[in-house]
Amino acid sequence: MVENRHLQAGLSDEQVLEMYRVMLLARRIDERMWLLNRSGKIPFVVSCQGQEAAQVGAAFALNREKDYVLPYYRDLGVVLAFGMTARDLMLSSFAKAEDPNSGGRQMPGHFGQKKNRIVTGSSPVTTQVPHAVGIALAAKMEGKDIVSFVTFGEGSSNQGDFHEGANFAGVHKLPVILMCENNQYAISVPIEKQLACVKVSDRAIGYGMPGVTVDGNDPIEVYRVVKEAAERGRRGEGPSLIETVSYRLTPHSSDDDDSQYRSPDEVSEAKKIDPIITFGAYLKAVGIMDDQMEKQLNEEIMEVVNEATDYAENAPFANEDTLSKYVYAER
Repeated sequence: MVENRHLQAGLSDEQVLEMYRVMLLARRIDERMWLLNRSGKIPFVVSCQGQEAAQVGAAFALNREKDYVLPYYRDLGVVLAFGMTARDLMLSSFAKAEDPNSGGRQMPGHFGQKKNRIVTGSSPVTTQVPHAVGIALAAKMEGKDIVSFVTFGEGSSNQGDFHEGANFAGVHKLPVILMCENNQYAISVPIEKQLACVKVSDRAIGYGMPGVTVDGNDPIEVYRVVKEAAERGRRGEGPSLIETVSYRLTPHSSDDDDSQYRSPDEVSEAKKIDPIITFGAYLKAVGIMDDQMEKQLNEEIMEVVNEATDYAENAPFANEDTLSKYVYAER
């Protein structure tokens, strides 16, 4: 008999099934983007594959009606959970005028959608951390019940932006959650060549905040620790650092050749604990999903992905008259 861990974490059967659906949607969108890239239809892909559980588990632990998220470029799962659609993401990949992130002006992965409180980031990594801390400061000053949530890779945790943001948040006890999605490679640099400490979460003590490392392939456990961190922030107890450990199943991006720095056997071994497979197996084991429901979910999601792809491919590019829009002040 498999333990109903999701019920112990405060999640209903319906919620964990929805978590799986969002994880699966993120995976299928990502897979389609790779096919489009390899066929020359879109220029660039930076992948979420292998990290969906951490992203979706965390997003479900937040208040998706009022909290702010500052995602990093792999966070398809986060932004889908916060209200972006497959069509939105495809419009961005095709760089079309209707792209809600930037009107086709930014690379894919630069998510931003004001209505869903998704704050855009910059191409230099980790700039979103001080921004998240600033939002948390504003929330505290204005007395608002808001938590800001920011993600970044373990390579980014070595940047000055992370340390400055974490220090400021710790000193002022701000309601911000810093979540490091440790996928074990900063492009080609493995974790053991990035950090002198054992875990990214070991750094938390230096900034006066709790730090926890959790299995990033387990959305229920990620949900639990992010929920606790959010509650701490709302009680005025300050920030938290969470490290989710997973594995990047694809190259760093569509321009990367990962065979130069890791072996096919290593990747194959990691695929055995692919969160799409393991979480699906959990749902079946506790009787929430069966093979027929899984098949139906996949078919429904592929319809959504196909529609989004067709719409975005046929949508118009931005008119050249709008070239300077959002660049120069308009009179």
